[in-house]
Amino acid sequence: MRVLLILASLLFPAVAQANSIDLAKRDGAVLLIRHAIAPGGGDPASFQIDDCMTQRNLSEEGRQQARKTGAMLREAGITFDIVATSQWCRCRETAELMNVGVVVEWPSLNSFFSDRSEGPAQTAETLQKLNALPEGARVLLVTHQVNVTALSDVFPQSGEIIIMRRGDDGLELDGMIAPR
Repeated sequence: MRVLLILASLLFPAVAQANSIDLAKRDGAVLLIRHAIAPGGGDPASFQIDDCMTQRNLSEEGRQQARKTGAMLREAGITFDIVATSQWCRCRETAELMNVGVVVEWPSLNSFFSDRSEGPAQTAETLQKLNALPEGARVLLVTHQVNVTALSDVFPQSGEIIIMRRGDDGLELDGMIAPR
């Protein structure tokens, strides 16, 4: 399924984008977004979760990308019951600049890039939180590449939206929306 979605989006980008917007409007849709553009990779050795000055942060281009993505979702009439984010500053800022709902922190969405052994437990906790929500709840999760990949098997670009639905065995891929 994932290969077909990727091929369709490459061959017919406008059609794939329109279909993905419709999928994002469905009750129960779970949208995963990798934070907007934050130049570099990983975080500095001095990283502290409560101090944005010690982290890799959004560039001005990333801030514009987050605003444009939020505007696109609002213009399409897509609303969310939950907007959850990693505690990392670049994710929180992406979620806040998108302006699509009240932002709550889910520590399970924090990056495990520097300690991959944390990935399975964090992914399981995120899925548990999603499964505890009402069946039709539409959810936006703003997180990191490693988290999106663990949940979807997709390696997203900064600002790319992966549209999922809850299934019996976790999340199932429905579509993708290219970064703005």
